[in-house]
Amino acid sequence: MAKEGSNGNSHASTKPPPTPSPLRSAKFFQANMRILVTGGAGFIGSHLVDKLMENEKNEVIVADNYFTGSKDNLKKWIGHPRFELIRHDVTEPLLIEVDQIYHLACPASPIFYKYNPVKTIKTNVIGTLNMLGLAKRVGARILLTSTSEVYGDPLIHPQDESYWGNVNPIGVRSCYDEGKRVAETLMFDYHRQHGIEIRIARIFNTYGPRMNIDDGRVVSNFIAQAIRSEPLTVQAPGTQTRSFCYVSDMVDGLIRLMEGDNTGPINIGNPGEFTMLELAETVKELINPGVEIIMVENTPDDPRQRKPDITKAKELLNWEPKIKLRDGLPLMEDDFRTRLEVPRKN
Repeated sequence: MAKEGSNGNSHASTKPPPTPSPLRSAKFFQANMRILVTGGAGFIGSHLVDKLMENEKNEVIVADNYFTGSKDNLKKWIGHPRFELIRHDVTEPLLIEVDQIYHLACPASPIFYKYNPVKTIKTNVIGTLNMLGLAKRVGARILLTSTSEVYGDPLIHPQDESYWGNVNPIGVRSCYDEGKRVAETLMFDYHRQHGIEIRIARIFNTYGPRMNIDDGRVVSNFIAQAIRSEPLTVQAPGTQTRSFCYVSDMVDGLIRLMEGDNTGPINIGNPGEFTMLELAETVKELINPGVEIIMVENTPDDPRQRKPDITKAKELLNWEPKIKLRDGLPLMEDDFRTRLEVPRKN
């Protein structure tokens, strides 16, 4: 029985999860670990697939409807005997046999989730229900990538996992924030009622190659603007803070959580905190010293401070981020230059 997280009830679940196919314990069958990644064609999902595929004992199945993901992110694995790609929307049931489920499917940037908020909340609620139903049927362990947005505009700083959050239930971002909060509720209810093995990661801002170039998130915005020699648009007042975790660190944290003994929720993010102005200055310095920085109007319900308390991740997963922002941004620049077709000036 996994240890419960700070928000979980500590009583034992009512029944053990079902066992997978008898083949798994057959004497002459070398069973690979069969892993489903929903949203695996997305930014974090595709990096997770890369890491999982490095282990020759893993078969990886990706389910993605390409609302924000791209087949391009997975092109090196298409045709590989241990890899399978399914065009599938998680709001519909999926009937397959797997041992682990990494449930990442959900638009994660404001531009996409505000474009179709009903789809976003359906993905979070119905999609998570469908994946939990699959986990229940086949006895799979399931990891949900929740979000720091469950803390809303936090009244405590930094945020640890025991904080219940300060969220607007009817705002323009609520489809995402409240959707993920409901997804966490569903995870724990299935765990307590049906004995499903669950893991919940609350992931903080993540950046790296393969981010959507115009997805409205601040790092990709600033880097694309700097490469195009456009002004860097800082939302007023510029003193709001974020913490940025490089994608390889994030993937390492997710795999450690899945393989470990704790249900979570566990914060996974980089506790290095930067104001938006500091980030803009850093991008300007590293990528294009000639661009100007301008202030623009802010979006509603934009959190003022965001910084993870990663004490639990350090203690329970032996995890902390390794890559500093100044080292990660140039790695992302190369990818963006290739896709924007703007080479470096000699």
